[in-house]
Amino acid sequence: MTTRSTVDARRLYFTAPRTVEIRSRSVPRPGPESVRVRTLVSAISAGTEGLIYRGEAPPSLPADEALEAFDGDLSFPLSYGYAAVGEVVAVGEDVPDRWLGRRVFAYNRHESAFLANPEDLLVVPEGVATREAALFATLETAVTLLLDGAPLLGERVVVVGQGVVGLSTVALLAETPLETLLTVEPREKRRRISETFGADRSVDPGRGDLRERFEAIAGDGVRADLTYELSGNPDALDDAVAVTGFDGRVLVGSWYGTKPVTADLGGRFHRDRIEIRSTQVSTIDPRLSGRWSRERRHRITWDWLRRLDLESLCTHDVPFEDAGGAYELLEERPDEVIQVLLTYD
Repeated sequence: MTTRSTVDARRLYFTAPRTVEIRSRSVPRPGPESVRVRTLVSAISAGTEGLIYRGEAPPSLPADEALEAFDGDLSFPLSYGYAAVGEVVAVGEDVPDRWLGRRVFAYNRHESAFLANPEDLLVVPEGVATREAALFATLETAVTLLLDGAPLLGERVVVVGQGVVGLSTVALLAETPLETLLTVEPREKRRRISETFGADRSVDPGRGDLRERFEAIAGDGVRADLTYELSGNPDALDDAVAVTGFDGRVLVGSWYGTKPVTADLGGRFHRDRIEIRSTQVSTIDPRLSGRWSRERRHRITWDWLRRLDLESLCTHDVPFEDAGGAYELLEERPDEVIQVLLTYD
């Protein structure tokens, strides 16, 4: 089934630091092998999009080399976003009609309608609500963090930062037979949720020495085997190293953008053989790529999205036309916000 008409749509653009515009555009009928999707909801990435919004993303960096939808760099004006859930409303002549009406997830920018090839869409399974499906990219990141960190039975794990990625990671780690799971987060609301999700304790980094507080929970002289730095704050890297033990691993899932990083690597870091690694969802760890593919990771992510109750992380729904207010909310009232969803008429 094809459609001959174009539709009026809107797309979000970052045009300058702290400046967001909604621009009108026309979306044509699908080509023979493509479909048109009407967006229902899209999730804002407080980390990546926060850097872009504040002008702290490296402008010459490619937007995302792993996704065909993002073929430019991060300079203004920029249309961005990568967690859209919508409904297929029109199909090209070579696309089976069974695609019509399907709910789909797309790594797509914030816009009210778009064209896509079916192979670039993920069908939302039965049993996953539309709002939960908007968290797919977040949970996929958390799945990647566990694959890259490879927590072992009986290990002691620390997660620094309890935003939506940190909390999703804790929800998965809580299903792993660890000895200790400690989280670090300055905001009280997020600490409470973290413990509800399965952390043994969640502590405020501003109240005392983090290493000493970990020892009070895990035992004198005990440090973490594995520490995740997910706060987006470069200064937190020092805490992550300090709490990690001999031959321990520090996985940095934060993207700091252009913020300077002045980690203290002159102390026990060198003698204690602590490993610092980056982890990023756009690729599969080469050590796993012989057995793991993006498709396998997608299946695992959908499975855990069904099992876990993550919808409580979606604290704010904002109409798409008021998107500028959503970014102001994230910057000015972070104590109240975990995940903001943009909703579309």
